Amino acid sequence: MRLRGSLFWGIVLIILAILLLAQQMGILTGSIFNYFWPVIAILFGIWLLIGAVGRGRRSESQTVSIPRENANSARIKFDHGAGRLNIHGGAADPDVLTGLFGAEMDYRSKLDGDRLEIRLRNAAQFWAWYPGQNLDWDISLNKDVLYDLKIDSGASATNLNLTDLKVTNLEIDTGASSTEVELPANAGTTRVDIDSGASSVKVSVPAGVGANIHIKSGVASVHVDTDRFHRLDNGVYQSDEYNNSANRADINISSGVGTIEIK
Repeated sequence: MRLRGSLFWGIVLIILAILLLAQQMGILTGSIFNYFWPVIAILFGIWLLIGAVGRGRRSESQTVSIPRENANSARIKFDHGAGRLNIHGGAADPDVLTGLFGAEMDYRSKLDGDRLEIRLRNAAQFWAWYPGQNLDWDISLNKDVLYDLKIDSGASATNLNLTDLKVTNLEIDTGASSTEVELPANAGTTRVDIDSGASSVKVSVPAGVGANIHIKSGVASVHVDTDRFHRLDNGVYQSDEYNNSANRADINISSGVGTIEIK
C-alpha cells in the first residue's frame, strides 16, 4: 500500500517538475496550473481505463461474516468508492451479513440494545488504489432482520435486490454511477432517498406495493410508468393503492445529469 501511494505521488511530482521546467525554458506561458490539472485528469482517465481492462487479474478476495448477536434490526453504512456493489438476501442465522470483497475491507459492528450498528469501507485510501484491483463487493443480508441502509458510492455500479428483505429506510448518495434498485415486497413502509450526480438510476417497485414518488432533476431524463404511477404534479407521482397499501414506498430522487426510470 505504501509503495502504491509513493508511486502515485511520485508521478504527480514528476508532472509538476516537467511543467516547471517547460515554463523556465519558455515553452509554456502563464500559470503552470492551467496545464497541471488537465494533464492530471488525462492521466487519471488512462489509469481508470487500464483498471477496467485489467479488472480482477490481481484481486485478493476477502470473505466476511458479521454475527447477528440476537439483534432484531441493523443500521448499516456502506462506504464504497468504486467498483461493483451487489446487495441481496441470502444470509442466515447466526449471521446478519455475509460478503465477498475483492479488496481489503474494514468494518465495525456494535450492538446497541437490539440493534446492530455496522459500517463497512474500503481499507485502501484513494492513492493506494491501482489499476486491475478488484473493488467489487457482493453482500448477502438476513431476511429476518429489519434494515436501515446508507450507501455512499462514487464511480460504481450498484445493484440492490431487496425484494425479500425488510428494508425500512434506504439512503443512496452516489456520483458518476449506475444504480439499480428492486424495492422490498413485504417490509411495511420503506423510505427511499437517492441523491445522484451524473448517473443512471432505475427503481423497480414490486407488484402490490404502493408508491409515492418525488423527483427533482436538473437535465436528467425521467421515465415513470404513468399507467401505474399517476402524475399528480410536476415531479410527483402516486399509485392508486398507495393510501390503502400494507406495503408501500416513499421515494425521493434528486439527480443532476443522467436518466431516472421508475417502474
